Order: sequence, then C-alpha cells, then structure tokens
Amino acid sequence: MKQYFPHLGGTLVLASAALLGFLGTWEGKAQYTVYADKLAGGLPTVCKGLTRHVTTTPIIVGQRWSPEQCEREETAALQRVQTALAQCFKLLPPQYVFDGASSHAWNFGHPSTCSSQAMASFNQGDWATGCRRLSMSDAGRPVWSFVSHIDPATGAKVFTFVQGLANRRQAETSFCRQGVPA
Repeated sequence: MKQYFPHLGGTLVLASAALLGFLGTWEGKAQYTVYADKLAGGLPTVCKGLTRHVTTTPIIVGQRWSPEQCEREETAALQRVQTALAQCFKLLPPQYVFDGASSHAWNFGHPSTCSSQAMASFNQGDWATGCRRLSMSDAGRPVWSFVSHIDPATGAKVFTFVQGLANRRQAETSFCRQGVPA
C-alpha cells in the first residue's frame, strides 16, 4: 500500500513485498500458538513477531491464532509501525532504507529506531552511514545485538550479546544499503 507523507513531500510503500520477505526470513515460520519469547523476557509473541507493542489485539500465552488472523494483524501492525516511523524522517528516504529501518523498528519499537544514531544520519541525508548504524557503532562495535536482564544478586542490568541479533542487524544493514545510490 502506497502512502503519501506530506512532511516528506513523497510516497513510501507500507508493508512492501521486499520488507515482508525480509521479515519472514528473520521472524521465522509463523507460530500460531502464542508463546513467551525467552529473548524478550517472556513477552507473549505470536505469528511472525507480533507482540502487544505492535498490535491492538490482546495476545495471551497459549491462545491459538489462525493463519488468516496472523496475516491480517501482521499487515495492520506493520503499517502502524511504519506510519509512526515515517514521522521521524525529515527527508524522504529511499524505499530500501525505509524498509531496513522498518525491520529495526519492528524488532525494537519505532521509538528506539526514531531516537537512534541511524535516524540521526538518515535525517542528514547520509543514507550509507544510517544503514551501517543499524548494526555497528562508529567505533566498529555491534549495536542492537544484546538482550538485558537484572542480575538478582546485584540488582545491576546485565547485557548479553546474542549472535542471532547481530546477524539480523547485519542483514538489515545490507538490506538497507540496497537503497543507497552508489
């Protein structure tokens, strides 16, 4: 679905075929029974990554969803996430840049993507740096590739590197760069 964004003076495709295919690769095969996602601290998750953060439909562990319900909710949720994300751009991004940022926002929430160093670069028109910053810091270290929990003994927040998240971030960077003029 194409949507015009007046503040950008242009149109972007929401839930593009390329983005849906990319998300399908990283969110895995649809899970029709709601489960507690261990990487997300037990967050109830269904279909291809639907959580309470992206859908208005209650998600209860153990509940069964139909393939049709998953498709309907995923498309609506992705369009909501992308519409919110588009408001953070100050310049009309190339479609693949928008889609790469959208994958990041799907995984972390649009507020995190909007406040990221990647978005700062996008808003300066530096698409290549923005794409790189989806996965790497300016110092060359992985970013957005960690899960956190509170250590019960110390009460301190502990971050644990997850290779699968690093792989996804790197894939987002490559996907995003498809939209960067050479």
